[in-house]
Amino acid sequence: MVTTSTSTAIQRNIITVTQLNRETSQLLTEHFLSVWVEGELSNTVQPSSGHIYFTLKDANAQVRCAMFRTQQRRLGFKPENGKQVIVRAQVSLYEPRGDYQLIVEHIEEAGEGALRRAFDALKLKLSEQGLFDAAYKQILPTLPTAIGVITSPSGAAIRDILTVLQRRFPAIPVIIYPVAVQGDNAKHEIAKAITTANRFKQCDVIILGRGGGSLEDLWAFNEELVARAIFASEIPIISAVGHETDFTIADFVADLRAATPSAAAEYASPDQQQWLSRFHYLESQLQQQLQRKLNQKQQTLDWLIKRLQRQHPGQKLAGNVRRMDELEARLKQAIHTKLRHMAGSVEAKVAQLWQHNPAITINSHKQRQAYLSQRLIGATRHQLEQFNQRLFNASQTLHAVSPLATLNRGYAMVINPSTGVIIRSTEQINVGDMVQTRLAHGRFTSEIKVIDRD
Repeated sequence: MVTTSTSTAIQRNIITVTQLNRETSQLLTEHFLSVWVEGELSNTVQPSSGHIYFTLKDANAQVRCAMFRTQQRRLGFKPENGKQVIVRAQVSLYEPRGDYQLIVEHIEEAGEGALRRAFDALKLKLSEQGLFDAAYKQILPTLPTAIGVITSPSGAAIRDILTVLQRRFPAIPVIIYPVAVQGDNAKHEIAKAITTANRFKQCDVIILGRGGGSLEDLWAFNEELVARAIFASEIPIISAVGHETDFTIADFVADLRAATPSAAAEYASPDQQQWLSRFHYLESQLQQQLQRKLNQKQQTLDWLIKRLQRQHPGQKLAGNVRRMDELEARLKQAIHTKLRHMAGSVEAKVAQLWQHNPAITINSHKQRQAYLSQRLIGATRHQLEQFNQRLFNASQTLHAVSPLATLNRGYAMVINPSTGVIIRSTEQINVGDMVQTRLAHGRFTSEIKVIDRD
């Protein structure tokens, strides 16, 4: 009997409590990699370390739980006793005491679990149907004529949006489509507002948004009715629902997702100062181009004026008049010379006539003289008429390019009466100066009271 008892003791596999707890912990960890557990919170405490310790229970059992501080960043509510929650946790064993417990990685209120599953199902459905595809995203207008806002008229979101729009570009009109943003009827009001905005086309970009809240509070923006209204909109829509970490179905369908309502207002509106700077730059460029054009035209005009002065019909006419005077003087001289010569011939002929009494010859010469005189006078008159006609035509041409013709069309010419210089710029005058304005008929003198040098 003694031998048998000793043999039995030798075959026992005896382990320590520490080994038992360690192997049990490893077994639990390997078997339960991650579990979802639903229950009621109780015995919740949060010491100065920042960790949260509580008990998760149902009607028949309970289990101790711990959630470390590093896992609380995404905690969307305050854990309180009595709340029904769903936790994702690892099953473990606290070896020093042998306590079985859950190491919690995530907590959500129990109601959100069903909503989250519905959210994921609808997201998958709409994604497979192409409602999230980038090919259907519309481009926001660079400078909208009006901005539509679909949100609650009494929430903080509308105040944030209006504040940003007023700061960035106050001249753009804002059209508010008031809707309920949570509750059973919210989805119908939101979809109807999107349809109304598209029907009347009063704006060319829409901000759809509200402030933050729980998944249940934001659920109107996860409804399929709203998603399809956004997708059907011909007006680009910016979704700005909740805070930066909140995502809704509306965010995925919209043409652009903004982290907050204020960010949506930034996307929808241009920066007024940037546009003004751009306008000033373009204005400067335009002025420089116009000035270059004016300088080129002025150079061309100066060249034409000089050319006109060299080939002015008045100068040519004056040359012709001088030429005509010279020809007239030469003609007169020739006539006088001819007459003197003929007079000498007449006298010789008279002497011969007296000698030979050639009365017939003398009469013939007189008729010939009269005929030549008439031809000479006629030719002279014809030449003078031609010159006069050319002078008249040249005068008409000169009048057409004369500054007086410009004055007859309603323009005026301002002159410095003391120097006779034409005033072309406000830089030539000062307040108090006297100037003379010449009109088509008459002129008047005035005193400078106000100068606009712009």
